[in-house]
Amino acid sequence: MLSLILAKKIFSLFIIMLMSMSLVRLKILKASDSKVMSILLLYLFFPCVIIDAFQVDFTPEIQHGLLLSTAAAVAVQALLLFAGLFWQRLLHLNAVEVCSVIYSNAGNLIIPLVIAVLGAEWVIYSSTFLAVQLVLFWTHMKSTMARETHMDWRAVFTNANMIAIFIGLVLLLTGWRLPGPVNDALHSLGLVIGPSAMIIAGMLLGNMSWEKIRSYKRVTLVAFLRLIVMPLIILVFVKYSGLAAFSPDGKTILLITLLATATPSATTCVSMASLFDNQPEYASVINVVTATLCTITMPLIVWLYQL
Repeated sequence: MLSLILAKKIFSLFIIMLMSMSLVRLKILKASDSKVMSILLLYLFFPCVIIDAFQVDFTPEIQHGLLLSTAAAVAVQALLLFAGLFWQRLLHLNAVEVCSVIYSNAGNLIIPLVIAVLGAEWVIYSSTFLAVQLVLFWTHMKSTMARETHMDWRAVFTNANMIAIFIGLVLLLTGWRLPGPVNDALHSLGLVIGPSAMIIAGMLLGNMSWEKIRSYKRVTLVAFLRLIVMPLIILVFVKYSGLAAFSPDGKTILLITLLATATPSATTCVSMASLFDNQPEYASVINVVTATLCTITMPLIVWLYQL
């Protein structure tokens, strides 16, 4: 049942993406207009939803759940990193390919999917995965894309989403609550996250020709690794590791972690590739193809988890 709900939600988001794509095809919008939407999503929508998610009572159940989600996020990201480096050596993946395989688009999709499928009260457990992923974005991914050897730790901890997680933790641990109108504003912004992310994807897709997409011969391999192989590795881990026993809601919390790893390639890969002039068009193609195919693969992964 849960996989069916997820499939319907992803398909509805996919329809929004097609609508956005059609506006670009009809020359009503330009693909470059998506930059404004991306800024709003990254610096306004996501931080507000994260802060709102932490405004709950810090009960023993929440405490155990956060500890479990944090432990699972660290373990899962380590597995993804190790597996990605293994595929890089075995299949001779370049920087764009290996980052697209390792890093999922959890930032754009996990929050709206968790809200739609499980409810807003579960978003708090997705924040720990995002926090761990953000650290790796600005360390491993950045150094890989930029061909660097040093890490920019300042960029990690000054990221808007990391700041939002810190504020949320303060609110959670102190029991402080934001005024009612502020909470209403945060909640309202949370409702537009999913559609906004798919509008951006559609605008990028609308600017690409299918001939150009097909010209990248290895995109099928990368999509297979990102959407099938990597999620299956994590599926086996979260299902048979016994971690679920550490929290009353352990099975659902680990499902959130699994969902975060089963999403398409991270849009941050596109941003990093563009920033460091490292095949940004190829990164965009991988992102669009995996975003399209995930409408089939994500419900399948959830169904296997529930067996």
